[in-house]
Amino acid sequence: MTQRKRIAVIAGDGIGKEVIPQALKVVEAAGAAVEFTEFDWGADRYLADKTTAPPDGFSNLARDYDAILVGALGDPRVPSNIHAKEILLGMRFKMDLYANVRPVRLMDAALCPLKDVEPKDVDFVVIRENTEGVYGDVGGVFKQGTADEVAIQEDINTRKGVERIIRYAFEYCAHHKKLDGSPRQRVLMCDKSNAMTHAGGLWQRVFKEVAAEYPKIETQHMYVDALCMQMVRDPRPFDVIVTNNMFGDIVTDLAAGLQGGLGMAASGNLHPGKTSMFEPVHGSAPPIAGKNIANPFGAILTAAMMLAHLGMAAESAKIEAGVLEAVRQKKITADIGGTMGTWEAGDWLAERIARR
Repeated sequence: MTQRKRIAVIAGDGIGKEVIPQALKVVEAAGAAVEFTEFDWGADRYLADKTTAPPDGFSNLARDYDAILVGALGDPRVPSNIHAKEILLGMRFKMDLYANVRPVRLMDAALCPLKDVEPKDVDFVVIRENTEGVYGDVGGVFKQGTADEVAIQEDINTRKGVERIIRYAFEYCAHHKKLDGSPRQRVLMCDKSNAMTHAGGLWQRVFKEVAAEYPKIETQHMYVDALCMQMVRDPRPFDVIVTNNMFGDIVTDLAAGLQGGLGMAASGNLHPGKTSMFEPVHGSAPPIAGKNIANPFGAILTAAMMLAHLGMAAESAKIEAGVLEAVRQKKITADIGGTMGTWEAGDWLAERIARR
């Protein structure tokens, strides 16, 4: 008998509470051997008792669960969003989830804003360093509120952190294929080393050293501004992109526009061999929360990504095929050209997958 994988579920805030239930019922419809445990971490709990994550929360997740599925965190009732910061960044930093992996795949040409671009033209992945950079919250403010105010935000790059994310990118390229079954062949490193010479210099040196260990993989370098321009001009040459925390955050949202917007984008925050966290990237979207109009497919595809990570390739493929069918039959939400609500789209997909 297959041992069921234990999944911690944090629906969180805003539309997270709407899209995560759709992901859960689709996973169950696919027949995945999983067991869900829901956590109430989010704005509601923070407003009730000032708890962001319990003191033993992250150690509990790492010890007792195989993966974590997160909806979205952020609520205007908590202006500082301290709960979102402590939960999301807490998981990434305290659980050392150093690799943020964002697949960029176009399911149907109708979803791409670029002219004459087909699904085969948009099939790459962005691998973002997830525990360093300017998101380490190192810095401070001096003479705040005066004309002489100074704000400093430090960009932290360690040899260990840079090397392991670059090596992860090469390993990913070596062991993953494109949707058409062809091998991945190229790793592109993106930085701004012409302006950020110290951090960029470290990334440049390490990239060259690690690349030498993978002679069969092509390498390329682009400055982040040039990469953004090329990505919207012609996305076809891209394969595996590796970059730092801040540039990765920006580039992946731009890339999401190529596949139908943030509502279609999946992501994983990974540490090989350890409990990893998966979250759609669209955020809590307070203006549309509770209106049954949020796109659930980003959450559903994130769940499929999680299943693949846990070794359930067949169930993951079943979900992705179902989403593709939904897109082609326009059983989708209004943001990507359909007329269905969040719950109706989830129900349609779950029923279709269960029938298969």
